[in-house]
Amino acid sequence: MLILGIETSCDETGVALYDSGRGLLAHALHSQVDLHAEYGGVVPELASRDHVRKTLPLLREICQRAAVAPGRIEGVAYTRGPGLIGALLVGAAIGRSLAWAWRVPAIGVHHMEGHLLAPMLEPEPPAFPFVALLVSGGHSLLVDVGGVGRYRILGESVDDAAGEAFDKTAKLLGLPYPGGPALAELAERGDPRRFTFPRPMTDRPGCDFSFSGLKTAAINTWRALEPTPENRADVARAFEDAVVETLAIKCRRALKATRLRRLVVAGGVGANRRLRERLRELTAELGGQVYYPRLEFCTDNGAMIAYAGWRRLAAGQHEATSIEVMPRWPLDSLAAVD
Repeated sequence: MLILGIETSCDETGVALYDSGRGLLAHALHSQVDLHAEYGGVVPELASRDHVRKTLPLLREICQRAAVAPGRIEGVAYTRGPGLIGALLVGAAIGRSLAWAWRVPAIGVHHMEGHLLAPMLEPEPPAFPFVALLVSGGHSLLVDVGGVGRYRILGESVDDAAGEAFDKTAKLLGLPYPGGPALAELAERGDPRRFTFPRPMTDRPGCDFSFSGLKTAAINTWRALEPTPENRADVARAFEDAVVETLAIKCRRALKATRLRRLVVAGGVGANRRLRERLRELTAELGGQVYYPRLEFCTDNGAMIAYAGWRRLAAGQHEATSIEVMPRWPLDSLAAVD
């Protein structure tokens, strides 16, 4: 089954072709970083307009690269939510229109399910069941995953998500947009022994997250210092270490509570080098293994949407002809297909 995947939930336009027999055939991604940089964050209206301009050219590009005529596509998957409503509507409208024109089924995919299943695109994918840590700009979740659609939330952020805390702290430190990667790069030059920030909510049971207090601690420390490059790097390092260790502590709890030893890490923060190293150490200590998507599939992309869409289309699910999106959509409300 040949599936077209379209991702337009926020500020990246992703398009991909996935074949159930041959795997991923082609994918392309357009980032809007330059478009939003002067504003220091994503402007929803500009994001929506750019998705309108970029989606169909990217579709033509991947069809040419894969030597696939559009008429051969057998299903369309698009991101239905969560995300920015205008951006979601662009992808949904294009996806539904193409499916109608080609007379093929269409499916709206949960953005976080796409991230959760992204490691399935790798040569050695994880087997079910596993614990998933989903960490991105808008979400921080720990999920007990029994199969596709079989999700039990173990913990989630009660305020800022990890990626959001990275971006906000970076902005207050005067770092350029996008802030998360810039902060991680700066932290490489910081002294890990100079400052120690709190590991939020690790002094109480459970797997929920809270990063707003950590963000405040970092900013209060920074404001009491001279704005030198050395001080900025040391604060960045202490902040990154606190986020990484907090995520590791919660992952340990989740693995022990479920008695599972496979950990999947996905989402944009999953590309963080220090987090990868720490979780590799953690799973080795527990006699388990950690799985990641390749770096290019940690951030938003069409390949994960195409794969997740195939799993649901192959199970007989499809959308009605109406166009509906869900800016808020609980992951554990999805129907199981395995």
